[in-house]
Parts: sequence; C-alpha cells; structure tokens
Amino acid sequence: MAPDSSGVIVGEDGLARPAWAATDPLMRDYYDQEWGLPVTDEQGMYERICLEGFQAGLSWATILRKRPAFRAAFAGFDPEQVALFSGEDVERLMQDPGIIRNRLKILAAVKNAQATLELRNDGGLVDFVWSFRPASTPEPAVAADVPTQSAESVALSKALRKRGFSFVGPTTMFALMEAVGIVDTHLLDSHRRGSSGIWSMQA
Repeated sequence: MAPDSSGVIVGEDGLARPAWAATDPLMRDYYDQEWGLPVTDEQGMYERICLEGFQAGLSWATILRKRPAFRAAFAGFDPEQVALFSGEDVERLMQDPGIIRNRLKILAAVKNAQATLELRNDGGLVDFVWSFRPASTPEPAVAADVPTQSAESVALSKALRKRGFSFVGPTTMFALMEAVGIVDTHLLDSHRRGSSGIWSMQA
C-alpha cells in the first residue's frame, strides 16, 4: 500500500482509501460496503445512534468487532423490544463480555429506544435526523480537513437531547451524520467519494 499526496492509501486492489480504512480487513469492508451510505430505516438509524454512543472514548474497530454481540444483546436493535428492557435486563447486559459493559451507555440505549418510539408521533426518527442535513458537505483532501462537528451536528445533538436521547453529543452526532450519509467526508481521492448518491453532484 502506498500513500499518495492527497492523503489516501492505494491498496493492493488499486482502490484509494483513507488510512483508517486501509489496513484492518474489518474496517476496510465497513468502509467499502457501509460507511457513508444512506440509512433510511428506523431500526438502522437507532442502531447507529446506539453504536456511536457506545463508541465514545473507544475505537470504532472495537465496536465493529463487537457488533454481532451487540445485536444479540439488544434484540437486533429493535427499539420496540429494547424499550421494554427492565433493570434485570440491564444487569444481564452488564455481565455480557461481548459488549461494552458501561452502565450509562446501556441505560442510554434503553432510553433512546423509548425516545425513538415517542418520535413516531412526530414523523419518526429517520426524518428527524435527516432534517439536519446541511446545504453542503465538506470536501476534504486529507484527513486533517475532516471536521469533528458542525453547526448541524450541534443542533441535532440539542434536538435529540430535548426528545429524551442521551450519549448524542455534537461530535458523536457528526460521526453519525458521516456514517449514515447525511454528510460526505470521504477524501476527494477516495474510491468511495460521492458513492452515497446524496452529494455526488458536488464531489
């Protein structure tokens, strides 16, 4: 693999990726097949919000490796099921070595499931999150050009908190917006730039 002047690394397959997605096969597959593609279903959006919250202070690779265990522990991230989790369920999850055993983050996942159901009365979680899509997206040439938050992610964080969500800080919400295609922060020379179909005209 060889870095070029734009900050991407060209792999043995000839495809250019950012450094974070260039070596670990799990991260590479996530980058190639999922990251930045639009998420437009409630369950998918709820899962991403939970996983981004669990990731706070940790590496995303750690979360990806534990994702199957997370899905098993949280009923496939079905908000209707997780919203009914009891104190006993929380204690059970605190003993689950397959996930991040952080009580506040586990409680947040339950709380966020309940908040997701509440949002159904007002257009739903997906439309709510997507309503914070900005008018333009970053155009980073190198990793240092990628912002860690934006005016929109700050506003989304505040709005979700008002609706009862937690572990949804501005930086976490910017990462969510990147992951679900609301902004495109693929490096300009990455093979994935514009692949969401949302910002391809600008790329």
